[in-house]
Amino acid sequence: MDADRIDADDEALDAYSRVVTRVAADILPSVAALAVRTGRGAGAGSAVAFAADGFLLTSAHVVAGARSGTATFADGAQSRFDVVGADPLSDLAVLRAGGAVPPATLGDADRLRVGQLVVAVGNPMGLAGSVTAGVVSGLGRSIPARDGRRVRPIDDVIQTDAALNPGNSGGALAASDGTVVGINTAVAGYGLGLAVPINATTRQIIGELVSTGRVRRAWLGVASVPVPLPPPLAARLGQRNGLRVVEVVPGSPAGVAGIFLDDIIVSAGTEPTETVQTLLKLMLGPAIGSRLPLTLYRREAMVDVVTIPAELT
Repeated sequence: MDADRIDADDEALDAYSRVVTRVAADILPSVAALAVRTGRGAGAGSAVAFAADGFLLTSAHVVAGARSGTATFADGAQSRFDVVGADPLSDLAVLRAGGAVPPATLGDADRLRVGQLVVAVGNPMGLAGSVTAGVVSGLGRSIPARDGRRVRPIDDVIQTDAALNPGNSGGALAASDGTVVGINTAVAGYGLGLAVPINATTRQIIGELVSTGRVRRAWLGVASVPVPLPPPLAARLGQRNGLRVVEVVPGSPAGVAGIFLDDIIVSAGTEPTETVQTLLKLMLGPAIGSRLPLTLYRREAMVDVVTIPAELT
């Protein structure tokens, strides 16, 4: 290997190191180690401050069953926190700690690309202020989340090879610009970590948790599966798939609106419905009691209906 190649490799390594150290310096002051105690015993995790008045973001499973706990920051400052609200179906929770906390900047995970550098900051295995780095190794993953008897996929989950261990849950996954693009939520296996994205949908969930302490979801009363559209229709609409209706709950908003078995939902509002997750994204609080137009493909014809989603209870 010639000297020029060695110098180029050294420069690349230095550039990588500079990015990681800069992001770590930006994020570390905003990340706290959490200690919680519930009827099941003691637990630990991480959280990241996202507002100057003490609001912290973490994973819902970290604080499940707890109303309060202790947050310890990188400078050694310690504060009691209260759980403002938790949403198990997105695995996100908002806490409020006493005192001023330097907030991190929330970014947009929808802009991530596979192979992009990311930095994870948290408190794995009780080791406060740990930093690991890696790349985005996959996007659009789904993991199941349970709230009582309800199971719903958390969609658009970020997969990374940045090392994550128990205690990282609730910590920050940051992009190279220093913005937090995900909340680390699970260790799926060796060399595989997952994070709930920060995007328009999760920002809405966070806002509802801050303002009301809970997330209201809408309900249509249909079950559906993705199916390919007939080629002429797919070409005309510019989308490959729709959602075939496989169940309609009698008396539900979908039933009242006139949706039938084997209808194919091709759009909801202005959104093409190629995946079930697309429809689920629309089922947040503002949809409750509002008009939601659906376009259906039925017996080789397009049919428009208007649904009024009800609150999921």
